[in-house]
Amino acid sequence: MLYRLKAGILTAVLPLMAISAQTVPSLSLDDCLTIAMSGNPTVKVADMEVRRLDYSKKEVIGQLLPSIDFGVNYNRMVAKQVMYMNMDGFGGLGGGSGDDGSQTPGTDSGDAPATGRAGGSNGIKMGLDNSWQLGFSGSLPIIAPQLWKSLSLSDSQILRSVEASRQSKQQLVNQVKSAYYALLLAEDSRKVIQQSYDMAKLTYETYSKQYALGAASDYDVLRTSVAMKNVEPELAQADIAIRRANLQLRVLMGLEPDFEFTVSDRLSNYESTMYESTLAAMNTDISGNADLRLLDIDADITKKNLAIQKLAFSPTLAFTANYNWTSMSNGSPFRNFRWNPYSTIGFTLSVPIFQGGRRYSAVRQAAIQLDEIRLRRENLERSVNMQVNLAIDNIKVNVKQIASCSESMKQADRAHTIMERSFDIGAASYLDLRDSELALTRAQLAYYQAIYNYLIAGSELELLQGTADVDRYTSATEK
Repeated sequence: MLYRLKAGILTAVLPLMAISAQTVPSLSLDDCLTIAMSGNPTVKVADMEVRRLDYSKKEVIGQLLPSIDFGVNYNRMVAKQVMYMNMDGFGGLGGGSGDDGSQTPGTDSGDAPATGRAGGSNGIKMGLDNSWQLGFSGSLPIIAPQLWKSLSLSDSQILRSVEASRQSKQQLVNQVKSAYYALLLAEDSRKVIQQSYDMAKLTYETYSKQYALGAASDYDVLRTSVAMKNVEPELAQADIAIRRANLQLRVLMGLEPDFEFTVSDRLSNYESTMYESTLAAMNTDISGNADLRLLDIDADITKKNLAIQKLAFSPTLAFTANYNWTSMSNGSPFRNFRWNPYSTIGFTLSVPIFQGGRRYSAVRQAAIQLDEIRLRRENLERSVNMQVNLAIDNIKVNVKQIASCSESMKQADRAHTIMERSFDIGAASYLDLRDSELALTRAQLAYYQAIYNYLIAGSELELLQGTADVDRYTSATEK
């Protein structure tokens, strides 16, 4: 099967483009991080959110520009309005009683149609059957304090989205590193267990041959067989741990489930650089912490929102213009059009006076929200400082533990070599040999576990301080 990455990943990791069907790519930590920056959906969503808010700002800017609309309105007269005029001396057109309640001269009180009341025949019906109106209307805000302030609010929202994108990338770097280190630990641990299994198997085969020649007892064969079989479940668990870490790393990198790869590093390779890294990790600066920076931006957004709410008390002024055509006719609405144009220009001034206390309540809500953010930031800052100090302490402890485990592993290896030679000449028993093998296995596993703990602590500190160089991996993806 030809192993291929997606187009974006191929451009990010150029060495993988020459992979053939017979080879499996070997990825370093930087390769995994570069692939993750281009293929992880979380990072893509964060970048899309930045672009979305950029369009949101353009939407606010559009509200400050002139707006032009075209509209059509049609009305069909169902019952025409009847109008009566109170004009003394005009007979029936007077249409009813005067102001003093007396009847119009020349009318008979018993003549219902002449009274001019509703339903009478002396009223004047107004209007035509069809009424059309179409045209253009435009407006331009001249004084709009809330809209002006909304522009700066949009800038802060974009800045928050950019910081949220950086936070997601920082978290992704931490997750990829944790998965990568877990895969290294699983593979190195399996090698140690495999060595222990090979030694137990070799001893079992030796005793089996000696038993066949009558030089060993049945008990020796059974004992070595049990020792060998006791290691087999540990091998199976190590294989499961490797597969689990491998799958987790694939998911973080956005790779297909059937994509196979190997890792090019070993945990022991990090021992040579740990002292230099430890000195660099002694910095307790938390100014780059993404959570703190997001809260600072939230506080700025809330301040601007508070100012916007206060500007709701300010008057607004807008310029308006209209150019329309009207047509009225009887009969069919699609015949006898008589279009007559008319146009208007003017200014609309709106002065808010009272809206049931809604504006005041909105101002108080924004003020309380700002106080909440300040308290949350104080609490978060204390928590982050504590976590940074604990991470630094863990790094120091792990460095000492790595040095101790490294020396212990060397001594255990030397002791096992001596015990092997003693066992070969018959100066040591199988139990002594087995004890030395178990001591060497424990020392090696403890050594790799200490390096893994050190790397995880360093990655957590990097996340807390927000110092991961995410631009390096994203720029490599864009090349």
